[in-house]
Amino acid sequence: MTSVLAYVAAALIALWGVAHAIPTRQVIAGFAPIESDNRRIVTQEWLAEAFTMWGLAAIVVAATMAGSGTSVAAWVYRAGAGLLVGLAVLTAATGARTQVIWFKICPVLLTISAALLITASFL
Repeated sequence: MTSVLAYVAAALIALWGVAHAIPTRQVIAGFAPIESDNRRIVTQEWLAEAFTMWGLAAIVVAATMAGSGTSVAAWVYRAGAGLLVGLAVLTAATGARTQVIWFKICPVLLTISAALLITASFL
C-alpha cells in the first residue's frame, strides 16, 4: 500500500507539472506588453515550478523503487510533502487569489499529494 500511495502522489505531481508547462506561452502572452528581460524571467519562474514538480516526482519514484518500506523512503516522502505544502501555501496566498481556476485547483491538488505522501511515510 505504501508504494501505491507514493506512486499515485508522484503521478499527480508529475502530471500537474506537465499541465503547468503546457500553457506557458499563453500565460506569458497574457502579460503583454512586457519587456524581453521580464518575459524571460516570468518564463523561467513559470517553468521552474514545473521542473520542481517533475524533480520531486522523480525523487519519490526513486525512493519507492529503492525500498518504500525503509526509513529513508519515509523521510523522503515527508520532506516532499513539506515542499508540496509550502508550494500550496504560496499558491493559496498568491495565484489562487486571482480568478484563474487552475490556481485555485493547485493548492488542493498539492495538498492531496502531500497527504498521500505523509500517509505512505507512516505505513
